[in-house]
Amino acid sequence: MFNFDQPVIRENTHSVKFDGRQQYFGTTDVSPLWVADMDFAVPECVTRALQERVNHPVFGYTLYPDSIYQAIIDWFQRRHEWAIERDWIVFAPGVVPSLFAAAKAFAQEGEGVIVQSPVYFPFFSAVTTNNRKLINNPLRANNGRYEIDFEHLEVCAQQGAKLLMLCTPHNPVGRVWDEAELQQLLQISRRYDLTILSDDIHCDLIYSGVKHTMLGRLALPGDKIITTIAPNKSFNIPGLGLSALIIPNAAERNAMKQQFESLHLGNYNPLSIAAFEAAYCGGDQWLDALMRYLEATRDFAADFIAREIPQIKLIKPEATYLLWLDCRDLGMSDTELRDFFIKKCQIGMNPGTVFGEGGSGFMRMNIGTRRAVIVDALQRIKIALGD
Repeated sequence: MFNFDQPVIRENTHSVKFDGRQQYFGTTDVSPLWVADMDFAVPECVTRALQERVNHPVFGYTLYPDSIYQAIIDWFQRRHEWAIERDWIVFAPGVVPSLFAAAKAFAQEGEGVIVQSPVYFPFFSAVTTNNRKLINNPLRANNGRYEIDFEHLEVCAQQGAKLLMLCTPHNPVGRVWDEAELQQLLQISRRYDLTILSDDIHCDLIYSGVKHTMLGRLALPGDKIITTIAPNKSFNIPGLGLSALIIPNAAERNAMKQQFESLHLGNYNPLSIAAFEAAYCGGDQWLDALMRYLEATRDFAADFIAREIPQIKLIKPEATYLLWLDCRDLGMSDTELRDFFIKKCQIGMNPGTVFGEGGSGFMRMNIGTRRAVIVDALQRIKIALGD
């Protein structure tokens, strides 16, 4: 029913991933496997909803309809066994703005915010740009699998931290934190009165044999949990921007609303609303097919790397369409590593250094594209390493 091998021409569409290559890599002659969006056409239900809305010739100020709230409630009950109440939902102009708003809402200048590197780089800038104290709780690699260092996390919390920013599933390492790990996080948050912002934007991109648990579903009354959600990554509509926060605690909810209201970030555009609702209402089959396709690509890449490029180690992801490649055995500096992939392999990836401590010697590869593109990229790496 869905052909993810169908090429989609993205050049000259003002795409960051494609049309930003010259600026980011110094050349357009690289296969773009960096920015975390996919090269697949969106589900037909989303396209249809956008077309129907475009057919109306007025694009005025728009309310959030009751139906979009219900779409969120139904999706998370159906896909994640989480019963959300309408009053908990706060719309936001994106997950990254929500990180920045949370840093301001729950920590004063100079107060601590915990992040867990290597992690998506706006986690750092949300803290430092707002003059909050960055407290790093680095993830631990244990036998090829990343874990949270809970003993060190407790030390971090004891430094007077007010907020923990959790990435779940984790970008870039691809971990899906299990229920026992999440319960430990909740216990620490209760002991030290921590607010947790749980970034679950990749929560629908889970591979078989793995279960993602929403932290908010485990929370007890009184826990201070803010969950960021959006169909943007799942259905390849990140350019439309709209996201939502699930905040059961009224005080936390009002604190976030105040941050958005202080910048008059309330209304959103009618096309974003139409796409958001359509994805959650009609995207199940497309998403299930997508995950089967991505899993086959992930497994091919893992087998190819292990067999043909043993100098590179793959931390096999449990979720997301991102591969975290351990290139340390190549013996290159981070500058040399970036130049090697750009100039010798003609592949554009995100260097691990942008993800903070623990990222040196790594590269992040986006496999959200036609499998033939990934096959070609891996062949190029093999040939370049053989020279």
